[in-house]
Amino acid sequence: MKQIEIDSYKYYDPVIEGARVVLNALGENYTPEYISGISGSAFKIAAGCPSCPTCVIDFWPPAFFNHMGYEATEYPCSGDDKCEAMINAVKSSIDGGKPAIVWHAFREEEWDVVCGYDEDAKQFIGWGTYGGGEYRREPWDRAKTSGVYGFGAVIVGEKTANLNEREAEISSLKKAVEHARKDSVDFEGILGYKKWVDMYSNPGADRGVACSYCHDTYSSVRKAAVIYLNNIAAKYGGEAADYLKNAASCFDKEAGELGKAAPYITWSSPWGVDEARSKNLAPILQAASEQYEKGIGFIEKALGVLT
Repeated sequence: MKQIEIDSYKYYDPVIEGARVVLNALGENYTPEYISGISGSAFKIAAGCPSCPTCVIDFWPPAFFNHMGYEATEYPCSGDDKCEAMINAVKSSIDGGKPAIVWHAFREEEWDVVCGYDEDAKQFIGWGTYGGGEYRREPWDRAKTSGVYGFGAVIVGEKTANLNEREAEISSLKKAVEHARKDSVDFEGILGYKKWVDMYSNPGADRGVACSYCHDTYSSVRKAAVIYLNNIAAKYGGEAADYLKNAASCFDKEAGELGKAAPYITWSSPWGVDEARSKNLAPILQAASEQYEKGIGFIEKALGVLT
């Protein structure tokens, strides 16, 4: 058996938080909040589909590793032959002291961090978004059982460039605004938030997996947005800092409202149609959406000073 000790997930983020864990294992010193911020995860809001947390993103893991200055290679796992190659690539990476990102390794249809393997048991060892203090173990060919895509693994290679932090930070703010101002029929950004409110403001709202998964993800990462914005505000100072701090305050209030929504929309709350739940939930989501929109407005003002 071989295993590398790694950090656990700090936010419920099924895509980028795993990449942060790998980067830290490689010697980088980025905080969970900074990675959530520059990746754009901290600013997303979407609903209507349970895949939103893994597809409404700015970066897929290989692209994010490239963004951070690292080479990255994908090993698909769509059949027995490719799965075997994927397993060997992950084992080789761990032998070299590098954890890997593997789709569906431990959680259902998410990116997990594999930091070890048990040759005798034919298992991978690592972390996913789940809580708890013990490493997870699953068969190392579990990725091929994915019912969605079976992406396989992402192996991180050599570092070829250093991150331009100012460029990455300003880009993250621009993308946050682009996402929020998206003119779309989908449940994304400000318009999507309002559709989410409307859904529970009208009779017949049928809560399913999508609402719970999206709520749990976005209510978690929004807390990272607060810390990220306050930290970069301290770096830039002046008028931009004031706007960024105001944005952080708005997102903090939004996170608070999403916390109030948990009893009505998280996994343990009533499923299906429940008019009493909708009556309580709609005004909470309304208040959250208003704070989100205000926060985006302050980011726009900060960008007006920074760019």
